[in-house]
Amino acid sequence: MSTYTQDYLLDKQIKIFQPVDGYRASTDAILLASVLEQVKTGDKILDVGSGTGAISLCLAHRLKDKMISIYGFELQETLCELSNKSAQENNFQSFLKYINLNIKEKPQDFDFCSFDHVITNPPYSEKDMPSPNLSKATAHNHTDFSLKDWISFCIKMLKPKGFFYMINRAEAVDEILSCLHKKLGNICIIPLHSKANQDAKRVIIIAQKDSKAPTTLKKGIIIHEEDGNYSSIANQILRLGKAFSESL
Repeated sequence: MSTYTQDYLLDKQIKIFQPVDGYRASTDAILLASVLEQVKTGDKILDVGSGTGAISLCLAHRLKDKMISIYGFELQETLCELSNKSAQENNFQSFLKYINLNIKEKPQDFDFCSFDHVITNPPYSEKDMPSPNLSKATAHNHTDFSLKDWISFCIKMLKPKGFFYMINRAEAVDEILSCLHKKLGNICIIPLHSKANQDAKRVIIIAQKDSKAPTTLKKGIIIHEEDGNYSSIANQILRLGKAFSESL
């Protein structure tokens, strides 16, 4: 295992191990985790491209009393090992597990249409100049696997009427909606603004498999006040670990 640091999420409520020189979690992961709310006792959750495990660690912390099962699929073996170490450190290992696999191939131990919720923070772009650090480049850039392929895999893993959640660049909305067309409905788009006077650079998208409900555009989340501090909503989510609806 590569050299790593012990860090914290949610104002030190969660410990997370991350490589010193490689992919490290961002606020995007915590914001995305906050919108997964329609969870029932015994539900199965899949985190696709789980990285250092930030999304699923936040979910495990908030939903640990619901007797859920959470799995993370991660291509990079080192990140997978560190994520499992984090799960154990936080005493989530009984219901949170990370699997090292390539989603270009069908998972051998998991059936299609077997998860109630699929959540993902995929690589953002196949066009940006990749980082010289291989781990960061793998996490942030598409090379031989498109966003369409990524979303298609997520949909295959989702049960009928199950929920899909993702975060991506605002400029990718057209492509994402095209991928969801006639497959998922009840689509909800949440813009993320760095500051109140700035255009949204990120969006969170929630959708439901086999639903015909119309699309809704929610009021955006403003992350920072003009002085650079977190907004009240962002503070509730990023530091206190509140769900999205609890923070409004």
